[in-house]
Amino acid sequence: MDIERIREETPGTRTAVHLNAAGSALTARPVLDAVVGHLTLESEIGGYDAAGQVDDRLEEGYTIAGRLVGAAPDEIAFTESATRAWDQAFYAVPFKPGDRVLTTTSEYSSSVLAYLQSARRHGTSVEVVPDDGNGTIDLEALERELARGGVRLVSLNHMPTHDGLINPVAEVGALARAHGALFLLDACQSVGQLPIDVDALNVDLLSATGRKFLRGPRGTGFLYVRRSVLPQLEPQVVDLRSADLTGPDGFALRPDARRFESWERSVAGQLGLVKAAEYALDLGLDAIAERVQALAARLRTALADLPGVTVRDRGLHQSGIVTFTHAQHSAHTLVERLAAAGVVAKVSEQTYRYDEGVAPRARVRASVHYYNTEEELDRTVDVLASLL
Repeated sequence: MDIERIREETPGTRTAVHLNAAGSALTARPVLDAVVGHLTLESEIGGYDAAGQVDDRLEEGYTIAGRLVGAAPDEIAFTESATRAWDQAFYAVPFKPGDRVLTTTSEYSSSVLAYLQSARRHGTSVEVVPDDGNGTIDLEALERELARGGVRLVSLNHMPTHDGLINPVAEVGALARAHGALFLLDACQSVGQLPIDVDALNVDLLSATGRKFLRGPRGTGFLYVRRSVLPQLEPQVVDLRSADLTGPDGFALRPDARRFESWERSVAGQLGLVKAAEYALDLGLDAIAERVQALAARLRTALADLPGVTVRDRGLHQSGIVTFTHAQHSAHTLVERLAAAGVVAKVSEQTYRYDEGVAPRARVRASVHYYNTEEELDRTVDVLASLL
């Protein structure tokens, strides 16, 4: 991996040590050019004609996004965010009274709100599978709950945003499939950071964002829907992109995953997302994962040597998300002082519903990406050492 070239193509690396890939990673110049170039074209000829000129590229985008996760082009839908992709999938599940939804202790608050609304609306029950000793979902407990029957959906995140663990997704998916439950994966932190194969992971539905490790524009995302489960899923909202009128009293949904798309969308943003996906694929997802995990491991080791610092990451397998606290200084104070020294990290407040017993709730989150350097991580630790 040519880090010097990558950093040259990433203007944000010149102004600060950026350790916030889990929030919003730095955009590469080719992605920026794709977005700005199309906006310029729209200003010259109008949005409709501009979209018409890039029809072939938009169509190619389904193949490129599919390659990111091992999916076919007809199993991909582009959305306005990972949250919108996740919502489209979740709310399309045909829940009935008494259906059970199994989830983890570390779900994002937006997902929890949807679980609770579904319980109120459909009479479903939301049940939390406990963690194992490493902090990831307990597979034995999951299997016991599935064996009880009545589980319509298993829903969890690949990587929580508030610590560095990676859930055992393939094993979860295999158990869900064996018991006839749908499996929805929130992959907003893993797409662009890890190689993903939806078949190997036994995933039925997967949501992803552009702005995090994929390095795409904000306001972009995509949804994967396994072709075999598509017939049982109906979007909560349809328009002329997702369905066709068949007469004065009827309509037909699209036969592919694009039934979850909206007609009105940001074409410039979609082009930027496609370019970001292409950029990641050109670098190689295995190479990206290797570098990200090596940088994160280096940072964890160095942080653990600082007096008073506790690294809070859990899991047997860990991601590029590094979280820590200090015995005397709050996470907010540390992040402010790092920012004053030119290091961008964030406070993770852990706004989740099911992990209330995990403390402290506020941590410093320093999420690395492949464009970071070892020298930047050493500088970050030196800054912290001087502050402490």
